[in-house]
Amino acid sequence: MKSLIQSRRRFIGIFAAASGLSMGPGLLSHALAISSDAPKPVNWRGVALGADAELRIYHSDSAMARKLISMALAEVRRLEKIFSLYEESSALSVLNRQGYLDHPPSDLLHLLGDSQYFSHLTGGAFDPTVQPLWNVYARHFSVTGADPAGPSNAAVDTALALVDYQAIEIDTTRIGFSRPGMAITLNGIAQGYITDRIVHLLRNAGLDQALVDMGEIHGLNKADSGAPWRVGIADPQHPDQVLETIEIRNQALATSGGYGTVIDAAGQFTHIFDPKTGQSQPRYRSVSVTAANATAADALSTAFSNMSLARAKQIVVTQQAKVWFVLPDGSSTIIEG
Repeated sequence: MKSLIQSRRRFIGIFAAASGLSMGPGLLSHALAISSDAPKPVNWRGVALGADAELRIYHSDSAMARKLISMALAEVRRLEKIFSLYEESSALSVLNRQGYLDHPPSDLLHLLGDSQYFSHLTGGAFDPTVQPLWNVYARHFSVTGADPAGPSNAAVDTALALVDYQAIEIDTTRIGFSRPGMAITLNGIAQGYITDRIVHLLRNAGLDQALVDMGEIHGLNKADSGAPWRVGIADPQHPDQVLETIEIRNQALATSGGYGTVIDAAGQFTHIFDPKTGQSQPRYRSVSVTAANATAADALSTAFSNMSLARAKQIVVTQQAKVWFVLPDGSSTIIEG
């Protein structure tokens, strides 16, 4: 079960695209439409919070670019020690294990505050307390000969009784759960938050141009008139192919798609859980969101996966976002605020 959980959200369906760019299967490659005299980028690729990650830094001094990447990776490691579900000593793991956490890190308080905002905004379609559902499904399918129809209704209902973002008690000195057995996952928002933190770090360092992808993408452009990043939304049916190419400038792009991480061998159950029903079969093949920051794009792409188009449209307008829905029949629809 460990390898299954660690692969969660690794393939989120975002690639970068530019004219003439060749993309091999399974690669996250990125390109920027910039002038020929631009400095050569310094790149890093790896994994952050279980998701494929990349940094692409454009700086006239390559040594400084490498230093900025080292600073960014140090920040990623610091935040992973807070948000990771897989490190037993992380603040989140301790919270889930104990049911409370005294003197929580400020980043955890901040991100839980953001989570509660998006939970309220979406009427609970985004809910960080769905971790008990993940545990039930993952345990069920980790057993040889597991019923392919999924865990029993009783098991799902038991876990669903622990899902309620309003049952998280937060103040500056303590985080706690009002129900024994509750647990949080921040995988539907933490990649976005980490992406934004790295963008903030690079911008404060005076960087003009960068691509930050910590599971969600943010294109940094110091000048609004500069050339935008051109990124592609992957086709859920053929994730190595681009469904649509879009441009972002000082914006973020996030995608949620059940195809990115399936829980069962048949691929019928995914890591995207409906907090109201406990089911793990999202309405859409994928949902991609552009927003002013990656935290919002990440949370909204997660929430919209379980919402009707009409309800999602009401929220998109208030958030000045743009959303690409790939419907079950493979067709697409776009909603813009």
